[in-house]
Amino acid sequence: MSRFEKLSHVLWHCQYHIVWVPKYRFRILKGQVAQEVFNCIQIYCGRLGCQVVELNVQEDHVHLLVKVPPKCSISDLLGAVKGRTAIRIFKQFPHIRKKPYWGNHFWAKGYCVNTVGIDAEMIRKYVKYQEKLEKRQERFDF
Repeated sequence: MSRFEKLSHVLWHCQYHIVWVPKYRFRILKGQVAQEVFNCIQIYCGRLGCQVVELNVQEDHVHLLVKVPPKCSISDLLGAVKGRTAIRIFKQFPHIRKKPYWGNHFWAKGYCVNTVGIDAEMIRKYVKYQEKLEKRQERFDF
């Protein structure tokens, strides 16, 4: 079985490790709040056509390993996930919104994203091999 996914005109394997935190990095992601965040991320990623590979909701941050199709940008994905989970959390747990420091924001601005895939050394070897292969083909293409 191939690690690649298929869309109508593309074969792809785009995997990202994303980390983000609640506002002020409060340790609020525990118990029912953590479970709701976990469920929301699964649902909203699925709606955007993304596949959650690993998800870990810790008390003060979230780790998400996700396959994202090329038609979806990371900023669109995180905008939807963070925005919709915040709305859902404030609706499910109104006592959180009443604290004066939240404002209308559950998550801190920004996130950390890293691509996951073939390591750099393997890519260098691949590129080097391709260059040699093309040079060989040029000699015979007279």
